Amino acid sequence: MSRHERILLDGPAGKIEVFVEPRDDASGIALIAHPHPLFGGTAENKVVTTLARTFRDLGCATLRPNFRGVGGSEGAFDGGNGETDDLAAVLDYGRGRFGADLPLYLAGFSFGAYVVTRLAQRLAAAGRPAARLVLVGTAAGFIAGDRQYDTAAVATDAIVIHGAADETVPLANVLQWAEPLELAVNVIPGADHFFHRKLHIIRRIVEAAWRP
Repeated sequence: MSRHERILLDGPAGKIEVFVEPRDDASGIALIAHPHPLFGGTAENKVVTTLARTFRDLGCATLRPNFRGVGGSEGAFDGGNGETDDLAAVLDYGRGRFGADLPLYLAGFSFGAYVVTRLAQRLAAAGRPAARLVLVGTAAGFIAGDRQYDTAAVATDAIVIHGAADETVPLANVLQWAEPLELAVNVIPGADHFFHRKLHIIRRIVEAAWRP
C-alpha cells in the first residue's frame, strides 16, 4: 500500500492496530476486514490490500485493522463477537476523522467477510446502514476445522465474489447462503480461496459494479 499510516486506537479489548490510507478529497470511507487470525490472517493479506487499493482508487479513505492478537492489536480471538466490536470502534474513528456523513463501504475476506456481515446488520438496525458491501471468499456454513458460520443476511446489492475452486469455503456453502437472499454471486473460474493469480479479477468486478 502506498502512503499508509499505522495507528493504534483504543478498542474494547485494548489497542487496535490500523493501517489507514487517507484522502483529502475522500468521497467515502472503506473499512476492510482480514481473514481468520488463528490461520495466518492479517491486514497485509493480498486480497485485503487489493480491496484497499481498489477503494482508494475509487475515491475512498481506507482503514485496514488487525484483529485481536494480530500484529500490534491486543486481546485474544473472540470468534467474531469481539472482532465486530473492534470494527465498530475503527469505524467510529474513521467517521470522526474523515466525516460522519460520508458513505461507508464495508469489505471483508473470508472470516473478515463474515464479521463484516455482522457489523452491517448492527449498523442497519441502528438506522445507519453501510452504503455497500464487498464480500470475498465469504465464510459461510460448515467448513474445515469444525467451524460453523451462520453468516448474516445482507442487502441485495452486496458484491459477493467467490472462487470456483475454493478449497476452504466450498462454493456450495456460499450459494446456499445467497439463494434465499436473492444475492448474485460472482464466481471466478479456477480461483482458490486465496485467489492466487486472480486478484486483478476481484478488482475488475468491484470497479465494474461501481462504474456500470
